[in-house]
Amino acid sequence: MRIKGFIVLFLIVFLFFSVYSFAEERVSKETQICLGCHKVVTPGIVSDWKNSKHSIKNFTGCAECHVTNISRIDSFDHNGFKIHTVVTPSDCAGCHPEESDQYTKNMMSYAYGNLVNNPIYKDLMNTINGIYSALTEEDSCLSCHGTKIEVKELKERETMMGAMKFPVIKGWPNTGVGRLNPDGSKGSCSACHTRHSFSVEIARKPETCSTCHKGPDVPAYKVYTVSKHGKIYSSKKEKWNFETTPWKAGIDFSSPTCAVCHVSQINVNGQVIVKRTHQMNDRLAHRLFGVPYATAHPKSPDTTIAKNKAGLPLFSELSGQPVTEYLIDENEQKKRISKMKLVCSVCHASSFIDGHFSRLDESIKTTNDMTLQATGLLLDAWKRGLANKKDSLFNETIESLWTEQWLFYANSVRFASAMGGADYGVFDNGRWNLSRNIQKMSDWIKFLEKKKK
Repeated sequence: MRIKGFIVLFLIVFLFFSVYSFAEERVSKETQICLGCHKVVTPGIVSDWKNSKHSIKNFTGCAECHVTNISRIDSFDHNGFKIHTVVTPSDCAGCHPEESDQYTKNMMSYAYGNLVNNPIYKDLMNTINGIYSALTEEDSCLSCHGTKIEVKELKERETMMGAMKFPVIKGWPNTGVGRLNPDGSKGSCSACHTRHSFSVEIARKPETCSTCHKGPDVPAYKVYTVSKHGKIYSSKKEKWNFETTPWKAGIDFSSPTCAVCHVSQINVNGQVIVKRTHQMNDRLAHRLFGVPYATAHPKSPDTTIAKNKAGLPLFSELSGQPVTEYLIDENEQKKRISKMKLVCSVCHASSFIDGHFSRLDESIKTTNDMTLQATGLLLDAWKRGLANKKDSLFNETIESLWTEQWLFYANSVRFASAMGGADYGVFDNGRWNLSRNIQKMSDWIKFLEKKKK
């Protein structure tokens, strides 16, 4: 045992001095000790960190992120330190307080609760998953919405450095945008700033957003790829500078990515046109997706507080009338539209911009109208006993068709209109489907009538 212990100690000392040459002037002694082992144990992590701005410019290393709060319930003893595995927005707030605070005002940061604490959307998730376990939820909807991180126990396992105890963490791994963390914070910065490179470049590229904004319920990435903006990006991105701060329109990039419109500071000729923000909704006047009817954007990022007259946690009645007490008012909408139009103004004239937003307003109106038609058919089916709304809103065929009307097709039309998605909002997954789906629902009611007779 003494020989084994000596070998392990020798290996740690050897590794420590092998990395000391690049770390001694830049990072803390605690981080140097971490690097001594992890250069061999997890070389990919060390390589990512070594090439990151945290290493090159900020001298922020392992200890500064993983040993920030030793009183956390998920902290455990590890080679003489109290560390925690899960790095949270509260940890990042030590160096990025403004960004962390802004993110807490995002609907994204409430994504876990907005799903599992809303009986309608929890029912939808259960219907989607079918026969499932908690691990199924973590591998499906909660992979993007975020899991609840809980430490269950400490368990010993063998490592290259001998036997060590590590926490068994329920809900891990996860980088969901609304993850509930052991320190009480919400979200995961690494959803966009992928660990351990924490790259601004990765966060600015639309492929990163596609992780959660790709499928028919939130088709932002697919719409972007067929838009003119997306085509310019795919053709010219090799010539762009994704690392510079601030990001200069016309110099560093020539077409917007998701980050340009929703996050980045926009500089033109040395002047700040739009300030950078991590509160993505402060440029959003409407809630376009995930709801039966598009409405003004919610006031609160916690959408579970909404209640319509029927007692449903929605921002509109089933008739489409918005529940205005939970939504931003017209003045706030105008402010947010103005911010987004300023982003557009970097490349487009006001007549171009105004025409674009007029079409978006019309798309919101028409998709709400076509959702209302589908809702009328569903209500009729319930009224006549052809479907049962008491057990679930989603588990019968006509209810599934109604859900597709707004969750897939109306969403696609709105996104295509907002982002210049052309055919995606017509034949791919949009207007054609909206019209056909109404006919399907009508035909299904006729079939159910015959079956009932």
